[in-house]
Amino acid sequence: MRWLRSRIVLILGILVLVYTFVPIFVVILMSFNKLPSEQSKIYKFNSFTLDNWLHPCADPSMCDALKRSIEIGLLATLGATVLGTLAGFALVRHDFVGRSSTNVLIFLPMAAPEIVMGSSLLALFVSAGLAGQLGFWTILIAHIMFCLSFVVVTVRSRLAGLSDTLEQAASDLYATPNQTFWKVTFPLVLPGIAAAAMLSFSLSFDDFIITNLNAGNTTTFPMYVWGVSRKTIPMQINVVGTVMLLVSVLVVVGGEVNARRRRRAFRRETPADQRSRRQPKTEAESLVIVGPRS
Repeated sequence: MRWLRSRIVLILGILVLVYTFVPIFVVILMSFNKLPSEQSKIYKFNSFTLDNWLHPCADPSMCDALKRSIEIGLLATLGATVLGTLAGFALVRHDFVGRSSTNVLIFLPMAAPEIVMGSSLLALFVSAGLAGQLGFWTILIAHIMFCLSFVVVTVRSRLAGLSDTLEQAASDLYATPNQTFWKVTFPLVLPGIAAAAMLSFSLSFDDFIITNLNAGNTTTFPMYVWGVSRKTIPMQINVVGTVMLLVSVLVVVGGEVNARRRRRAFRRETPADQRSRRQPKTEAESLVIVGPRS
């Protein structure tokens, strides 16, 4: 009992992780499953096969929907990241009339249910005379609209945690505002921008409710999955899910490995190496760092 009490938190954590990852393991397992017939509605493992991986586009409409979702996700990520980053800088670094109200309004798209957000955007498109033109571009606009808040919140949190002492030091060393931004500010904020971009792509690629209300006759990958689930579920869907999972894991693991490598390399440096790395190597660098000699 003493051993159990000392490890109860660890055991509960492992059980929660196992419970969380069971659906993921099922998706990976089903990507190697062979259905007994094309019309089978029984979703269980029948026999092992590699045909699903060798022929992922057995249903061409699935690959078309997947390609469309990736295109919309990338464009929505680009638009939301650019606009959200600019808005985040404005909310943190500048004072203007209505700043407090804007900070509150930013959370409304995140707090509103998706059905409300989707129907509101549909009403906007209809009032603008686009009722008969719903499709790729209306989906893109809708995705940028609801991803924007997540980008602003992420970038703003990153900026709020940064001190302006490095920027002030760069200005003291005769750096122009443009040089200060690209050499100091942007590299420090870049991890937050990258995290916001990945979050935006995930939200855009996965969205169904808002997309369904503003898609018209256009079909994205989540809408395709919903449509075919009423008849039969192609096992190639699990292949797409497994690939997306592997890409996400590789991105996270790659970033963590890179961060650990940099920390390990910094620890291996001797104090003399660190001082030599910080010291100017040329007369020009000396003028930039300490200014011209009197």
